Amino acid sequence: MKNTRFDKSKLPSRHVTEGPSRAAHRSYLYAMGITEEEIHQPFVGVATCWNEAAPCNIALNRQAQSVKMGVKKGGGTPREFTTITVTDGIAMGHEGMRSSLASRDAIADTVELTMRGHCYDALVGLAGCDKSLPGMMMAMVRLNVPSVFIYGGSILPGKYKGRDIVVQDMFEAAGQHAAGLLSDAELAIMEKLACPSAGACGGQYTANTMACVSEAIGLALMNSSGAPAPYESRDAFGDASGVAVMNLLEKNIRPRDIVTRKSLENAARVVACTGGSTNGGLHLPAIAHEAGIDFDLFDVCDIFHDTPYFVNLRPGGEYVAKDLYEAGGIPVVMKELAREGLLHLDCITASGRTLGEELDDIRGEPDGRVIHPVANPLSKTGGVVGLRGNLAPDGAIVKVAGMAEEDQIFTGPALVFECEEDAFEAVQNRTYQEGCVFVIRNEGPAGGPGMREMLATTAALSGQGMGKKVALITDGRFSGATRGFCVGHVGPEAAHGGPIALIRNGDMITIDAIKGEISVDLSDEELARRKQDWAGPRKTDYASGALWKYAQLVGSARYGAVTHPGAKEETHVYMDQ
Repeated sequence: MKNTRFDKSKLPSRHVTEGPSRAAHRSYLYAMGITEEEIHQPFVGVATCWNEAAPCNIALNRQAQSVKMGVKKGGGTPREFTTITVTDGIAMGHEGMRSSLASRDAIADTVELTMRGHCYDALVGLAGCDKSLPGMMMAMVRLNVPSVFIYGGSILPGKYKGRDIVVQDMFEAAGQHAAGLLSDAELAIMEKLACPSAGACGGQYTANTMACVSEAIGLALMNSSGAPAPYESRDAFGDASGVAVMNLLEKNIRPRDIVTRKSLENAARVVACTGGSTNGGLHLPAIAHEAGIDFDLFDVCDIFHDTPYFVNLRPGGEYVAKDLYEAGGIPVVMKELAREGLLHLDCITASGRTLGEELDDIRGEPDGRVIHPVANPLSKTGGVVGLRGNLAPDGAIVKVAGMAEEDQIFTGPALVFECEEDAFEAVQNRTYQEGCVFVIRNEGPAGGPGMREMLATTAALSGQGMGKKVALITDGRFSGATRGFCVGHVGPEAAHGGPIALIRNGDMITIDAIKGEISVDLSDEELARRKQDWAGPRKTDYASGALWKYAQLVGSARYGAVTHPGAKEETHVYMDQ
């Protein structure tokens, strides 16, 4: 029976399925067992970041099958394909981390190329790790085909000596071991227990932060991000997402109808109130760029500043993603934000309904343990703070969730390192003094290249009990699992001649997260003199290949470290070809 819901003459897939001239194309489709009826239905890309690199991705191929069933129910023909993932937990602390941020843009690029090359009409994207979530959402907004995002789910926490442990504890355990505070035997036991299942890291690190963003921004169905990866109840969300994308296609509701300035602000609110990863300040501007919306680090940080922090999640708090799900998940969190008038409720979502209509159906209330009432928050401002000053004219960002106010101001002499490895070695060998400010430079998007995260270094310091006794600043990034006074995204980066390139050992640096300031005690004249004497960017070994290409293209972290001109420069939209 002919499907009359969709007019193929207006869809991209007509270029490979319709008319006598496409007989050769159809012969390929028949070779894969596709029926004549299915050939003339809309083609829906079902993209996953499945691989065997880490537990975050391992369950995605199974979940994709439920998505495909939903697409079929909705009258579409699903076509599954995969893209890459670089998993930060595996890449952390060595040269592999240079590939992490670059993988976000490679994911967006490869999903775009697959969709364009095969003329698919809609997209359901499944992702499970830090950069794969924003990469998949960026592809959706770039292509502007009806799309639904679905998170693969978080890992379950491990148990050790009666308490929950997660991978963050293992990075910190490495620091404790190096300091002689943890035996070889204990370390070996913990590493076998910390990660007991499939799924992404369990705290409010980057993956879970961006999973929450997917619901708040409207690209994912309500509550779809919450259930842990091993729960087979996730299949119901996959099925529903497949049905939903067909409804969006029928109504011609596209990602740029969903991702607006208002929905980006909603997403930033959710990052702030959950004490989410500082990487939200990098990925939200990148998603905005794909829609042609001006929304940079300072816009994100302004929202962080006046959003209460009331969801008690690790690393600054006590609980993990499974606990948030059991307390009602992001829908209950957004309902609390709405009570204070902090959400734009007229934003359209992946269900085709407005956010306000979706929240009207939510009956859960704060449990007072994981989700506190918004009227009685953990702190009055968001868990992430933007900084600006003569050391970071283009801004910087710091996560203060769980930090007392007295710990949010720090002044100390600079201890300068030209790369993360040198800083980590100093920590391991304890060749630093309490009260210093670690300056780790040449780790920005272009200068690294790749804007590495510094979790190995910060976790080692925490393991040594030094989390409150030193501070760190970098033009690279800090993991969502980082805790302590750690400032990332310092811009302009050293490779672009920013002030961080001019700092010398002993220069006095002040970080004030209360006022949102970061400065070095140097006059403008002295900084100008040092700039004249600056030898230029540090040379790297990445003179060819993917990282060389990335370094040539990547822009400032302030605008999301993007690699192309964005929607503002478009002359055509893929969906309308």
